Amino acid sequence: MLLFFLLFRLPVIHFDFSDEEYFLTEDEFTLKWIHSVEKEEWLEMYERDGKELLLTETVFKTFGAGVPSDGEIISAEDGFVHMRIDRHLPEMNLTVSENAQTTIITEDRTIPLFELTEDYEFVTISVQRIHLWQYIGGKKL
Repeated sequence: MLLFFLLFRLPVIHFDFSDEEYFLTEDEFTLKWIHSVEKEEWLEMYERDGKELLLTETVFKTFGAGVPSDGEIISAEDGFVHMRIDRHLPEMNLTVSENAQTTIITEDRTIPLFELTEDYEFVTISVQRIHLWQYIGGKKL
């Protein structure tokens, strides 16, 4: 049993702020924020795919600064543009701000990242395999 506890590693989505670390055990999440130019809500859907994040889809209201140019438009009737992306990322570096209302959404909860850190703080999001004792003693989102 002790050997299992020492060797077993749990795949998590790792959020590394400058002074705190958080773990998300879900396989997927949505990143939501308010775009600084258009002042409209943007959403990006991510999945944990092996050792990387997979950006599967982005949803936005208007074409403008930062809109991907190589995605496939997905038909939707909700007033938003849905675009399939399917891009692997070894990690994502993100600036979190209250102005942008940077938020993580999972199947069963909403996590306002901007409340977990200082305004305009950087966070690195990546897939990690952590020891069970790290998960037990760590902070979960």
